Amino acid sequence: MNRSGLRKMAAGSMLALAALGAAAQKSPREFAVVGYVFPRGSLLAPGQIDAHNLTRINYAFAAIEDGRLAAGSPLNAPNPGAPNPDAQNLDAQNLALLTSLRKQNPSLTVLVSVGGWLGSGAFSDVALSAQSRKVFVESAVDFLRRYDLDGLDVDWEYPGMPGSGHTFRPEDKRDFTLLLKDLRSRFDREEKATGRSLILTIAAAAFSDYLAHTEMKDVQRYADTVNLMTYDYAMPSVDAITSHNAPLFADPAAPSQLSADASIRAFELAGVPSRKILLGVPFFGRPWGQVADRNHGLFQPGKPAPGDFAPYSTIQQTMLGHGFTRYWDDTASVPYLYSADRQEFVSYEDAESLAVKCAYIKTHKLGGAMFWQYLDDPSGALVETMARALGPSPGTSQ
Repeated sequence: MNRSGLRKMAAGSMLALAALGAAAQKSPREFAVVGYVFPRGSLLAPGQIDAHNLTRINYAFAAIEDGRLAAGSPLNAPNPGAPNPDAQNLDAQNLALLTSLRKQNPSLTVLVSVGGWLGSGAFSDVALSAQSRKVFVESAVDFLRRYDLDGLDVDWEYPGMPGSGHTFRPEDKRDFTLLLKDLRSRFDREEKATGRSLILTIAAAAFSDYLAHTEMKDVQRYADTVNLMTYDYAMPSVDAITSHNAPLFADPAAPSQLSADASIRAFELAGVPSRKILLGVPFFGRPWGQVADRNHGLFQPGKPAPGDFAPYSTIQQTMLGHGFTRYWDDTASVPYLYSADRQEFVSYEDAESLAVKCAYIKTHKLGGAMFWQYLDDPSGALVETMARALGPSPGTSQ
């Protein structure tokens, strides 16, 4: 029934109006809101995750052990990379809690993510041959069955490039495609056998070298969404000039002309349909220190501040209203903070910039938004902004 028909029914009956409202609340979202959940070795608590603000959860991270997908990644430990004998049991409990959220929101899906910056060392070997891919793919299906999950997110950082120092090969470019193809083929067979849909996604770097080392036109055929990491465009540990962590558009005065808009256009040109692209946003900021009081610290020389990373919760609790002044870059459509007394500059995301990005998602007909990561905003302020802006639209599907 079209919308005009629904309006006539509503006008004729208050009962019909109430029924229509209930149906709209149960309608799937037109746009995805996908959140990574990275507990860092902690046990998730009931009520910690609001199931109603999300369409998909990506639990980070699973490990690759002996070529197989496995729980208990050393990344998911209080000290990433350190041994954690209880990590497998912790993952099992956390995944059980996350999958239980589907009782509150039946349209919610729960995936496991494998890889990440420090966890991609085994991908090149896993993808290298038909046999190694088969071992991994079968283990992935077993993993999804064991933990009652809805799919897999492949976060290989990065095919054909050294990343954090892991193994890489020229063959990675083609092998990445073949790995995704084999996963999709096996997932399709599993779907036919069980009647349950399985989702396959990738986390993709938002820079040109990533596109040069991948076959995105082919890769996207097997992925349900491409979670584009449109952040970390400027990092204090790498960049000696302050700039925006996640600009929507490039400011001509910025030392780099990278931006979310430029990355999205590049991926579209590489063959990725806009509907498959999820615009990534950070729930964290990047702080620089020793920044002189010129232009409120923007585009000025600086040094990495302690930690080189500030979760949004830290920004809320210790910076906003605590000696820092908020400014807005009209061109880049993002905020930033500066403290003249401390000579500190912080690039970050807030509700205003997220609202602008959500409008961009709608205008450009993207698939939705992805963010890293849920636990960096325990107040829920940022995800609630996105959930409202990309909320349910009656009669549409995700």
